[in-house]
Amino acid sequence: MDQNPIETGKGGGRPGKISSPGRPRRAGPAHISGLILAIGYLVASPSAAAGGPPGIGLWASAQVPAEPQHLLDPEPLGDKTVRNIVRVSAAGRRLRIRLSNAFGRKPLVIDAAGIARAEAPGEADIVAASRHRLTFSGSPSVTIAPGREVWSDPVDMETKAFGDLAISLHFPTALDGETGHGDARSTNFVAQGDQVDLPTLRNATGIGHWFQLSAIAADGAPQARAIVTLGDSITDSYMSSVDGNDRWPDLLARRLHDRKDLGAWSVLNEGLGGNRVLTDIVGPRLLDRLDRDLFSLPGASTVILLEGVNDLGALTHDHPVSAEEHRQFVGKLIAAYRLIIDQAHRHGMKVIGGTIMPYGGSSYYHPDAANEADRQAVNAWIRAPGHFDGMIDFDGAVRDPAHPDRLLPAYDSGDHIHPSVAGYQAMADAIPLELLTAPLR
Repeated sequence: MDQNPIETGKGGGRPGKISSPGRPRRAGPAHISGLILAIGYLVASPSAAAGGPPGIGLWASAQVPAEPQHLLDPEPLGDKTVRNIVRVSAAGRRLRIRLSNAFGRKPLVIDAAGIARAEAPGEADIVAASRHRLTFSGSPSVTIAPGREVWSDPVDMETKAFGDLAISLHFPTALDGETGHGDARSTNFVAQGDQVDLPTLRNATGIGHWFQLSAIAADGAPQARAIVTLGDSITDSYMSSVDGNDRWPDLLARRLHDRKDLGAWSVLNEGLGGNRVLTDIVGPRLLDRLDRDLFSLPGASTVILLEGVNDLGALTHDHPVSAEEHRQFVGKLIAAYRLIIDQAHRHGMKVIGGTIMPYGGSSYYHPDAANEADRQAVNAWIRAPGHFDGMIDFDGAVRDPAHPDRLLPAYDSGDHIHPSVAGYQAMADAIPLELLTAPLR
């Protein structure tokens, strides 16, 4: 049997009941029940996540079903090698990878997998001397059931902080329900046939997506911890440079590495373009992806949550709504934040909230004064003591002082919602590092 026993549970389904807490609760049952009634569902239970290997996560990516323009196999040809190129944010040894079939419609077969150091971002070549074949419970192949993810066995390999790794996977047959990350801001490669071991792929085609790869973990230093950045396209860092690794979580990792006491910490980017907290749109809503994209990541101790602009903007995307609907919607979003905080505390995690940044001038959401009032109300709650374990004022870091409902022009990528690379740097610089090291209250 080639199924790896270190297998995580389904991440996209409807959650179960909240189980008994592993630490003291902030809110009593009556309070939590009120929140459940306010938003109409529960977040996933801590027991739903099967967890992963010991150690520390070095890299991660939120998974979604592949959209038509992101399909690996527009035609069911099969027999493809994908080489995913990723940059880890901390050093580690004895590397493992996690493969995902979260949105597959049939079992996923991978009959060869390898890991190596990549020559450079944007290139398909690997360092031949660094090649290692990956195994799964001792087998060179693995079959992953639909809705599941599987960790490989560890390989005796080391990586430095900000090392570029190439994970090569051979799919002998066409995929049915591809799983991946659509906007990788990284050039990856696909080639015909089994080319897992080749230092240079033959007739490779560059692709802007990661396929079937959801995490990398390793044995880290004793003081190592993982920070998970949970959010939408702003955390995914749409409009950052391709192969530049200048997303704001990347830039935060650089700041950590410059501190001797924090240099072993990693930053795991679980941003997902278009994602919403309350409703499905691009992949599962945030409340339905916590197990896979947060709680199952090795060594995760702190989460930075920055999500909600898509919820606020979508409220009036198609038509105006009443003042009462605005008020109720703000209450639902805040109730969801409370539930996420409660669940993270049950896992012993600290939750730092990021204020929602301005999106005035957005031609997609066309926000008006009522939308801006909603954003201000949510941000007031985020800033208020006693809710999150800490607060990062991303709004204050990037807004235009002359027009607080808009991004500062120097920090605006041009669409009036996503920052430029300079804006992403301002976001990373706005994070007080002491928030990350402070103990959970």
